[in-house]
Amino acid sequence: MHAIPTELPDVIELVPKVFGDERGFFLETWNDEVFRSVGIRETFVQDNWSRSRRGILRGLHYQIQSPQGKLVRVTRGSVFDVAVDLRRSSPTFGRHAARVLSEDNKHALWIPPGFAHGFLVLSDEADFVYKCTQLYAPQFDRTLAWNDTEVAIQWPLELVGGAQALQLSEKDRTRAASFADAETFA
Repeated sequence: MHAIPTELPDVIELVPKVFGDERGFFLETWNDEVFRSVGIRETFVQDNWSRSRRGILRGLHYQIQSPQGKLVRVTRGSVFDVAVDLRRSSPTFGRHAARVLSEDNKHALWIPPGFAHGFLVLSDEADFVYKCTQLYAPQFDRTLAWNDTEVAIQWPLELVGGAQALQLSEKDRTRAASFADAETFA
């Protein structure tokens, strides 16, 4: 496992050792000892898997209480993945890190608690799998607006047919807060 720093010191891009030949490949998606050696010392309590089509944007989601750390990866297709620091005490408060995660690059991204997270599907379909450090708690679920001008994420909308082609959930369309109005962490 090779850890690559991102624009935000607490968000880590992870490049696994992939062993492959003409039969296929093998890689470890979780090894407690290896992940601890790169600074991820969390206990995971929930695994999730979502499948989405091109142009679906999920997020930017977070839980204001019981915040979730997430170890995310793509097993089919590709996504543009984003983490936004919502910790007021952090020197990177309000900044974001973004990476393309795909079945081809096999990279993962560690997003610690206190961050909003979302992704845009770039391929025809994508399978997105992730481990969480806290159980999903819908009563604490919050959404940060994907297009907030203060956070200023440069989503690759040209790869999905432009902003008019985006597909958002009802929650993400109607309940997303601006960065200025978002509930944040201490």
